[in-house]
Amino acid sequence: MGSVRDALGRWGKRVGEATKKAEDLAGNVWQHCNEDSPSVTDAAMGRIAQSTKVLAEGGYEKIFRQTFETVPEEQLQNSYACYLSTSAGPIMGILYVSTVKVAFCSDNPLSYKVGDKTEWSYYKVVIPLNQLKGVNPTASRDNPAEKYIQVISVDNHEFWFMGFVTYDSAVKHLQEAANSANLQSA
Repeated sequence: MGSVRDALGRWGKRVGEATKKAEDLAGNVWQHCNEDSPSVTDAAMGRIAQSTKVLAEGGYEKIFRQTFETVPEEQLQNSYACYLSTSAGPIMGILYVSTVKVAFCSDNPLSYKVGDKTEWSYYKVVIPLNQLKGVNPTASRDNPAEKYIQVISVDNHEFWFMGFVTYDSAVKHLQEAANSANLQSA
């Protein structure tokens, strides 16, 4: 009887852990699709378009190398769909973590004015790992489900990323990248 009780206890603990992970993932997906988009449908359609582009162009590694200047020994470690907070509002895109840099590129080109002409360009951020000062996970005080990652460069520029589907993984890999860069520079 004791072994049955222990087995049920272990099973119940696993179910509880799986339920917690599923709740976190569902909340992260909701936050991702709800980040200041005109509608959840628009955000979801944007993600579908991004996924189609990734498939058509040969994967995140290939897009990363086409989008950013890379060195031959540089390896893409992870990529994350998220938003970058800007003064103009959140921008949907992909955050890349490589063995050399942290980089972000918007999913779509953004418009800007040059005189009376409208120009279009992708919004990009590149921080070499040796210029990475810190990675700080945080959550909104008003709504703890709203999670952010603050990335700080050595010249004290702050970048705020949000709306991650896999927030915990992004925090872990960004912090590992920052720590590896700090170890290499010491």
